[in-house]
Amino acid sequence: MTSTPDLATVTGEYTIDPAHTMIGFTARHAMVTNVKGKFLDFSGTLHLDGADPSRSTATLDVTMDSIDTGSPDRDGHLKSSDFFNTDEFPTMTFRSTGAESRGGDDYRITGDLTILGTTKQLAIDLEFNGAAKDPFGNERVGFEGKAEIKRSEWGLTWNAALETGGVLVSDKIKLNFDISAIKQG
Repeated sequence: MTSTPDLATVTGEYTIDPAHTMIGFTARHAMVTNVKGKFLDFSGTLHLDGADPSRSTATLDVTMDSIDTGSPDRDGHLKSSDFFNTDEFPTMTFRSTGAESRGGDDYRITGDLTILGTTKQLAIDLEFNGAAKDPFGNERVGFEGKAEIKRSEWGLTWNAALETGGVLVSDKIKLNFDISAIKQG
């Protein structure tokens, strides 16, 4: 693979490659440990404008039934009306509303995150990991990103008090993204 370090050279339309992308999260559990999870079914697009990153855009659609925390019982609870209510709200979406360069390979994309029918603004800090042509001739770009949300702002308020104080599930959720996208056309 030939690596291209400069975002300016990768202007174009991209489709997120789900086989090489991870959309994940971390939540504090029982006040003592972290539970990590990811979504297995999602799709998205990127429009990258290397000359003017503020004109770049992103979309992401996540199938909420595809949640995977490594525990079928916990996944079932997360799909229930206590949390994501996937029967009524099968999809979580993100639609960018702005993008900016933060210097070097760092960028911030802001947009509307919709969960349970509630839409709130979210800022995602991204690092451009580079661009390359894979052995199959696909032009790829990679980004690594993170953000934090308070789940209660989207109506995700189920919890249980602990005998020792505190709650079972933290309000603060860390979002993690490892994105590989393929240039179209």
